[in-house]
Parts: sequence; structure tokens; C-alpha cells
Amino acid sequence: MSTSDRVDKHDEKYLVRAIRADEWPAVKALRLEALRDPVAHLAFLETYEEAVERPDSFWRERAAGAAEGSTEVRQFIAEAPDGTWVGSVTLLMEEAGTTDWAGFPIERRQGHLVGVYVRPEHRGCGLTEVLFDEALRWAWEIGAERVRLIVHEENGRAQRFYRRVGFLPTGRTVPLASAPDANELEYVLERP
Repeated sequence: MSTSDRVDKHDEKYLVRAIRADEWPAVKALRLEALRDPVAHLAFLETYEEAVERPDSFWRERAAGAAEGSTEVRQFIAEAPDGTWVGSVTLLMEEAGTTDWAGFPIERRQGHLVGVYVRPEHRGCGLTEVLFDEALRWAWEIGAERVRLIVHEENGRAQRFYRRVGFLPTGRTVPLASAPDANELEYVLERP
């Protein structure tokens, strides 16, 4: 199992690692918690109401598809010393010659970061950076030429963080079907 360095916060140590397929109940619980965050409407493309209605089979498949050993999707979590999951990020690999979820062509092999979440009481200690570092390490290891993410135009806090860790806006906007007068913005980090 690949793990990143631990992060200290008030003498606590957090472990960042890929999920395991049998951890689907924790995957479900953390996602539902994230969807209840006050800015979830700016950060996620699904609602709590949609997610809570999904059957357990959905969550089992989701965890199995993003677990350690997967070469297409990998979900990384931050785990507190007591085993509580306090943050997550998922990296989807996108292949050149395909199209993405919004219908845009994928021109080269790239990673796509989604599902970024850290519990409010654990924010500000560097946990998100370590989650990103682990996801990026994996992306470069499996041959991504760049990594991108999509962020709501009104989510200034997230945009500031993404710029701080090296992601830059490309100028590409993605209209939202659920909110026709709002857009998502693409940010990219090129392979070092």
C-alpha cells in the first residue's frame, strides 16, 4: 500500500492512502457528509438527496472501481489516528482520443481530480495539499501528461487553493445543465 507522509495537526497524525474495495460503507458516509457541506452546491455535481437514494450496490461498485490497484480511478482518503476518514480526493484517468463527461475532446492522457473534500474541523492544516500530492504522485507514476480539475466560477476559496498548489486556469468554461447561467472553470497542472 502506498501512503504519503503523515500530516501533523495539534499532535494528531493523519495517514493519506488509497481506499480498499471493502471500505464502501466509509466511502458512502464521507460522500454523504461532503454533500451536506454548505458549499456542496458549488463543489459537487450531485445532491445529498440523489446520493442518499443510491443502493448499496452502487457504493460497493464505486469503491471497488476506485480502490488501490485500479489503473483508471483512484480515491485517496485522509485518515485520523482513530481511523476516522476526514478528507478525500479522487483522480480519474482520461485517455487521449476520448471525450469527457461534458463532451469536450481529450487531447492527451491526463488525470482529472474530483470529489475534493476535507471536514471543516480539519481544514487549514495542510491535509488537502497532502491529498493532492498523493493523487498527483499516482497520476505522474501512471503516465499522465497533465492533471486538471473543474471548479465552479463562484467557488473562490477552492480557486485560490488550486492556484496556490500550481493549477492554472485554461480559459475553458463548462456550462452547467442544472444552472444555465453558471459555469465551471477548468484548471490544469502540467507534468513537472
